[in-house]
Amino acid sequence: MGFSFFLVTLLPNWMIMQENLEISKYKKRIRGRIPGVALKLFLKYGINSVRMDDVAKQLGISKRTIYELYGNKESLLFDVVVIHFKKRLKNMEKVISNCNNVMEILLEVYHMKVADFKSTNPLFFSEMVRYPQIQYFLIEQNNHMRENSLRFMQRGINEGYFRKDVNYEIAGLMFDAMGAYIMEKELYRKYSIEDVFRNIVFVSLRGMCTDKGIEAIDSMIDKVL
Repeated sequence: MGFSFFLVTLLPNWMIMQENLEISKYKKRIRGRIPGVALKLFLKYGINSVRMDDVAKQLGISKRTIYELYGNKESLLFDVVVIHFKKRLKNMEKVISNCNNVMEILLEVYHMKVADFKSTNPLFFSEMVRYPQIQYFLIEQNNHMRENSLRFMQRGINEGYFRKDVNYEIAGLMFDAMGAYIMEKELYRKYSIEDVFRNIVFVSLRGMCTDKGIEAIDSMIDKVL
């Protein structure tokens, strides 16, 4: 049994290994593209209206391929939400880094939130919380954001914009409750998103401000009206 026989025996296995490697590379490239394409569809049409077939067709791949990479729609949605959240957070951090004080940060965040909401089908926000995995992720992120909010408020106190005698943990819970109520009652359908955010941020926050803060808040309201 010579060397030629060894090569003939080895060659098919080598070819299979190469083929599997190419398939793996292809699927890795496709998987990297799927969340971005799915996100655009979810943001435009909402989650329930978009099928896995729609995402596959948009990418020009088979339904089988997308199910091999994502076992179900919730698995895909989870990737989409995480990537979307991280992207928004990165953009926000970039904007905030150029602000000089908490009031400038509030104004920039307001503009970002309004722009984000205007470019998104409201169904995306209301439907994603119906998925347990997504809901758990959002609760975790909200808890983390609450910690950041307390640091933000402390910075505002140090800068002289926010009052020292406010319990900001309670205030944070109240803001969370208002946000949940807005989504539950779909107030964005009856009122413009600018009115909704302006009344939450500027009207509710105004009571937490010092005289210096109230002056800054009123100036901000003039800029966005």
